[in-house]
Amino acid sequence: MQNIQKVVIPVAGHGTRSLPASKNVPKEMLPIYNKPVIHYVVDEAVNAGIKNVVFVTSKEKTALEDYFDHHYALEDVLERTGKKELLRTVQELADMVDVISVRQKCQLGFGHAVLCAKSVVGSEPFAVMVGDDIILGEDAGLKELIDVAQRENKPVVGVMEVDPSVVHKYGIVAGTPRPDGIIEITDMVEKPKAEEAPSNLAIIGRYVLPPEIFSYLENAKPGHGGEIQLTDALSRLAKDRGMLAVPVKGRRFDAGDLLDFLSVNMYFALQDDKMKDGMKKQLQKLLAEFE
Repeated sequence: MQNIQKVVIPVAGHGTRSLPASKNVPKEMLPIYNKPVIHYVVDEAVNAGIKNVVFVTSKEKTALEDYFDHHYALEDVLERTGKKELLRTVQELADMVDVISVRQKCQLGFGHAVLCAKSVVGSEPFAVMVGDDIILGEDAGLKELIDVAQRENKPVVGVMEVDPSVVHKYGIVAGTPRPDGIIEITDMVEKPKAEEAPSNLAIIGRYVLPPEIFSYLENAKPGHGGEIQLTDALSRLAKDRGMLAVPVKGRRFDAGDLLDFLSVNMYFALQDDKMKDGMKKQLQKLLAEFE
């Protein structure tokens, strides 16, 4: 598989899980520690060697494009006030990636959102990332998938084990484990009931795909929830071409889940030498109040 040049990140959704905070602010722009959610996702892509980000967006989501662009008025203020470190930080954002935006004019599902990027991706293999999943750890996440996809010349999805009680929230894969830990996929199901799930290996929003996936999506029928599901198209692609699942290392936080959103903020605070002692004291006080 040739080098992966582009990542598609669908961000057109309304962010209903994050309401009311996401009523006027895209959920991907909600702050985690001192950066918005989308910054961590894009940073993972950059670490995997990608410089071209395709946002599948909507008219309410222009803030995401603006974040990775220059803000000359702000830069001028920072320069005049001598805040050189902050100036460098905001300037580096504009050089972080090249952003291309395409509109998903109708919300017809995650698979449909990926299909909207077809004209931009063209005939190249590409990556897909979910815009509110944060994966932390050295070289964890997308880089792992790209390394395997290029070595094996096969489509790859990232998976993690989840508690059986939550398999109904994910695409679930079944397959044959290899000695190196990679799984040869034999089946995948979108959001199955716990008793019908083929395993507890959940697809966690990281993919490396060939351009052929677009033809599968174009011919896909509405699946779970009446939407065009990427998992359904992947299942057919896996049967025709073969597909691998890579157990992703690192720590994952779902920023659309309130508990994970709060937890990842504390996670970063506890790693900050200037904040961790104060954070621990605050947590101890709060815990004592609710004992």
